[in-house]
Amino acid sequence: MPIDIKSQSREELQARFQSWEQPVYRVTQLLEWLYVRRATSWDAMTNLPKTLRAQLAEAFSLQSLELVRKQGSRDITQKFLWKLADGALIESVLIPANPALYGEASDRHTLCVSTQVGCAYGCKFCASGLDGWKRNLTPHEIVEQVLATERWNETETKAARPSAGGAPAAAPETEAAESRLINNLVIMGMGEPLSNYDNLLPALRLLNAPWGGGIGARKITISTSGLVPQIRRLADEPEQFRLAISLHGATDEVRQRIMPVNRKYPLKELTAALEYYQEKKDRMITFEYILIAGVNDALEQTQPLGALARHLRAKVNLIPYNKVEGLTWQRPSEEVCEGFLAALEKQRIPATLRREKGGDIDAACGQLRLKTERELAPPLGTMAPA
Repeated sequence: MPIDIKSQSREELQARFQSWEQPVYRVTQLLEWLYVRRATSWDAMTNLPKTLRAQLAEAFSLQSLELVRKQGSRDITQKFLWKLADGALIESVLIPANPALYGEASDRHTLCVSTQVGCAYGCKFCASGLDGWKRNLTPHEIVEQVLATERWNETETKAARPSAGGAPAAAPETEAAESRLINNLVIMGMGEPLSNYDNLLPALRLLNAPWGGGIGARKITISTSGLVPQIRRLADEPEQFRLAISLHGATDEVRQRIMPVNRKYPLKELTAALEYYQEKKDRMITFEYILIAGVNDALEQTQPLGALARHLRAKVNLIPYNKVEGLTWQRPSEEVCEGFLAALEKQRIPATLRREKGGDIDAACGQLRLKTERELAPPLGTMAPA
């Protein structure tokens, strides 16, 4: 299959259009169809000549994600289960109005994006890797999660809009611009983002570009479980993307119990890489810390966590564990979570406790995908149709 056009930079498209002897302004028109109007077919691009549309269709694919399931939480968190062109399933989560969760100002609409089908890193508490790693997502599959979520929002907005009577309808481009939804990204969905580095960075550049997704670099947070070489590589990139570390333990003993990656990159090596990142970027790092009952939620854990956060000028984001079917880990009580937060604040560590967002849906990463795949799987002892 040809490469999807949403994996192409503006410069690559300009070079292709030049080879086709097309004027430069045609690239601007095409990009508007892709990223403003979020077109899903070549025929929709009515201001492009038919001959150019035919050339584009021959040179590129134009894939869109299929919505398989959507779960809407009482707190209006939305979880989307998307089907890719090869039938694989991935998840995205829309989290509205999180005040100062990942940035200085209120996050109006944050989308949590996946980067892989499954995960190879086997964190013991996570649903994403329970069925192993299948493949990396391509740049367009990462970009398309944002565009597909915005298409869904545009459809929902139109359906909810009262009849305008005799008033003239808004122009399609005006409606599309008004329905621009996502202005914050957290790359914390299914998969280990930095193990898909060579697809992730081009995708984020497309989403960051003013002619593309238009999302500011400092509104994009990349999460990693602690891949040291890639953290150093990211530090040398020109973009000011934010960095979050899925820490979940401030000692090697705790991290090795729940995160196999710590055997390859123990805290000493991870800390050195983060020191290098801080030296190059001079930006605050976020420590993601899922509180798991009886594993990492004891108050004595706040001392090494606070020391590490102070050393690296990091903020700590505490997340009460979301129960995963088939795993034995439990969520601490609200009292324990609040006490952990208070102990960090007593050390003057910038810390937040994530209030309930999506607890009444399959909120844990990969959980909806796993549940759906198991429901769709043929019963044992039967054969799938040829």
